[in-house]
Amino acid sequence: MTSKRLFQLLIVLLGIAIFLDLISRLGAEILWFQEVHYLSVLLLKLQTRLILLVLVAGFTAVYLLGNLALAQRWKHPYVVNEDSQDQKNPGNSRRPFLPPYRVQLQRSPPVSLPSTRAFRLPLLLPLALGLSLIASFLLIYYGQLAVHYWQSGPILPSTFVARFNVKNLGQVGNQLGSKLWWLGGLLGIAIALLSYSRLLLNAIALILSILFGWLLSAHWTVILQYLHSTSFKAVDPLFGRNIEFYIFALPLWELLELWLFGLFLYGFIAVALTYLLSGNSLSQGVFPGFSSAQQRHLYGVGSSLMGAIALSYWLSRYELLYSPRGVAFGASYTDVMAQLPFYTGLSLLALAIAFYLLWRTVFWQPKSPHRHWVGLGLGLFGFLVVAGAIVPEAVQYLIVQPNELARERPFIERTIAFTRQAFGLEAIDAINFDPKGQLTQADLADNELTIRNIRLWDQRPLLETNRQLQQIRPYYRFPDADIDRYTLQTDVPARSPVVPPNRSTATPTAPTEQRQVLIAARELDYNAVPQEAQTWVNRHLIYTHGFGFTLSPVNTVGAGGLPEYFVKDITGGEDGALTTSSPAIRDSIPIGLPRIYYGEIANTYVMTKTLTRELDFPSGSDNAYNVYDGRGGINMGSWWRRGLFAVYLRDWQVLFTRNFLPDTRVLFRRNIKHRIQAIAPFLRYDSDPYLVTADVQIPERQDQNYLYWIVDAYTTSARYPYSDSGSEGINYIRNSIKVVIDAYHGSVDFYIADPSDPIITTWSKIFPNLFKPLTAMPASLRSHVRYPVDFFKLQSERLMTYHMIDPQVFYNREDQWQIPNEVYGNEARPVEPYYLITSLPIVPFEEFILLLPYTPRQRTNLIAWLAARSDGENYGRLLLYTFPKERLVYGPEQIEARINQDPVISQQISLWNRQGSRAIQGNLLIVPIEQSLLYVEPLYLEATQNSLPTLVRVIVAYENRIVMAPTLEESLQAIFTPQITPDTTIIRPVEEPTIGP
Repeated sequence: MTSKRLFQLLIVLLGIAIFLDLISRLGAEILWFQEVHYLSVLLLKLQTRLILLVLVAGFTAVYLLGNLALAQRWKHPYVVNEDSQDQKNPGNSRRPFLPPYRVQLQRSPPVSLPSTRAFRLPLLLPLALGLSLIASFLLIYYGQLAVHYWQSGPILPSTFVARFNVKNLGQVGNQLGSKLWWLGGLLGIAIALLSYSRLLLNAIALILSILFGWLLSAHWTVILQYLHSTSFKAVDPLFGRNIEFYIFALPLWELLELWLFGLFLYGFIAVALTYLLSGNSLSQGVFPGFSSAQQRHLYGVGSSLMGAIALSYWLSRYELLYSPRGVAFGASYTDVMAQLPFYTGLSLLALAIAFYLLWRTVFWQPKSPHRHWVGLGLGLFGFLVVAGAIVPEAVQYLIVQPNELARERPFIERTIAFTRQAFGLEAIDAINFDPKGQLTQADLADNELTIRNIRLWDQRPLLETNRQLQQIRPYYRFPDADIDRYTLQTDVPARSPVVPPNRSTATPTAPTEQRQVLIAARELDYNAVPQEAQTWVNRHLIYTHGFGFTLSPVNTVGAGGLPEYFVKDITGGEDGALTTSSPAIRDSIPIGLPRIYYGEIANTYVMTKTLTRELDFPSGSDNAYNVYDGRGGINMGSWWRRGLFAVYLRDWQVLFTRNFLPDTRVLFRRNIKHRIQAIAPFLRYDSDPYLVTADVQIPERQDQNYLYWIVDAYTTSARYPYSDSGSEGINYIRNSIKVVIDAYHGSVDFYIADPSDPIITTWSKIFPNLFKPLTAMPASLRSHVRYPVDFFKLQSERLMTYHMIDPQVFYNREDQWQIPNEVYGNEARPVEPYYLITSLPIVPFEEFILLLPYTPRQRTNLIAWLAARSDGENYGRLLLYTFPKERLVYGPEQIEARINQDPVISQQISLWNRQGSRAIQGNLLIVPIEQSLLYVEPLYLEATQNSLPTLVRVIVAYENRIVMAPTLEESLQAIFTPQITPDTTIIRPVEEPTIGP
């Protein structure tokens, strides 16, 4: 009795703990969304998920438990063992011709009398065990799916035809063989079902109800998108449906199929098992047969199952638009001519069987003369399933492959067209570019802004230098350095760049120029605090924020070959919180009080406005302290809020500490990636947030906090017809959103950068208060918007193949491109896209662009480069410059090879690579100037220990010459005015290579 009461107490305590956890989560989320002013987003999400959970789980439970209750009512009664009766009555002698056991049919109502033949044990046991295994498999399959959704988020489902094809079943078999626990669990549940069928069938029904409710509620975005869908400007050529159907409607239908198929399959199995195991049939060794009522019941649940199968095959027709069978992605000749008719026929046949079974259920006739039609229909269905797996393969091998190009040509055209649409490649302006090699010193002077912004410092050496010189304290860290451009005042008059059309021509008060810079945030890394000092007070009350940033020009070198800093150090004096290199920089770069409470590595929650002052920044041998006065955080002065956050944060010291005041605030979810993901989880975010310092000039704000993070966000889909999904698993993407996060206040704003995207239009309908037009972004921030590297990489990878728009060229892969390699350090790696300020060919003004070169596959000469524009009204425009194929244009690998093979240059590099130091070859940049190409590569020297990279040489290649000099100016001078070349410069000729056949 004591153990029973203890067990009941544990259950009650567990229930209270779960209830408190749910309440704390809900309360904390509501307060947090109120803080960021997006409570409506959370409420709509919770409302949608709750409705889905209740409806799906409720309907599933009613359907399954109702059918199980009916099956219990109509099952065969318990079997009486006549041996036991004879033992009680020894005078009774058993008749020798009767079986040892007999069902007492005379006690059953007439409706339960068997009307089909009996099943003996050799047939009954495999049938019951097989059904039990399928039921066990369904439970484990949907359970694993729910766990995957919990850990990694929901994924778009596929139809049962795709899930249980031969290939996937083979994978399941391999999984069963490799994971014995999986196989053991499957067999254990199946055997337990045979022994405790009534209890376990009802338990599984309840578990599946919860799982189905959870799975569908996790896809709340699919439901909302379907209800607010937006039309695309294209239709698929096979079914003639608008792309809207595939992006918004098809995922919903597949989600319903995922639920209904599992629901109706388990319902049929549960009812069948209840009947097969009734009357103690396994121990008796015989099942007497299905009664009329049982048959009618099985016909009813069988009708539902066949309806789900019909839906699955019908949806599988649309899945053919994502088929990988042919030479190009999407529906191929075999899919359209062979597979599609089978899917259509199987769907219609399954629907006909479902309607027939439903008709028989409603208008039941036990001895109907048409009852054999069920067997004929199911036999024909099975034959078509087998034929549907064999015939398409035969067509592929016997008809398509001998004449593949002729058969697949129209389908290749579709793949090319739709892939280019889905990745925005059709908007690329292709331009033929023939480098003339006629660059002069006068041309360099005319392109002074380009020359002054050629990047000599890469992110890696700059970060290494920052960590040595600018980290200041062990608990500060520079997680990243980002390339951007700033308009700076100049100390000397600068050449005014040509103004592009429609750009403001207002004369500035002082001479300015656009400079490319590397900006790096000095964030606080609590993990680097000495272990002895990692107390609760330090973690949550004192070490609360980072401070400041560094700003370095990409093209200048300071004393000793180290980077030059426009902004550096921490001073905290009257002249500003950070040190600036000149008064012009101080007037150009807003610094204010650069506290960073929200950043890339801000992973702890902190409490502000407490009795304990926060560490602001180190000042000499002492520290400066501060009290947060921003708008971020949630007030937790009341006891109920302290209790709520103690449970939510799993931190009981929140409840008992005496450091809190009535105005104390808690700041959590300070990592900017986690912050924006919590608000808008339906967007995909760029991997590289970048810091911006800008004076947004908001009238109601009087603080001096000018630091913001900008993150690019994407709308994606895996359901764009015929579009090649590649290895990323997406076949549609748009850079539709720019997210701005205030590094001090924590506010988050979402700006629509691409209003033509139907997906973001749909999300704008769903959350009208979440998104703002890009024009609402302050101009000082909008000037720092840049084309994102992740998006550019994805487009450039697709362009390697899908620049070929001729089907025959595409089929033969005659003009396949590749991204070239470069030597960085001592390793070869693919060239990364890089930002430049330059004037593109045929563009009469300098601008901030993102560039990537291409070479032909298995060749090293330059064949093309892709440029993305980032400034003003030209933002987002792509230009593809293709080079002539009949003559050589040097590629990065050829230039690298010439550098490393040159005996003089390689000897000098070898001298630096002596013990204790090593030479690092930086990024090789291809810089377009006028109608020519200039190749620039920095060379760094660093110690093998306590690395502090310094820039020692700049290598410049132009036409048939390679020059290595201490500075870029000397290298350019050596090429274009060799008569005044310094002695430290190495000038080497380049032999003219030939292009292989």
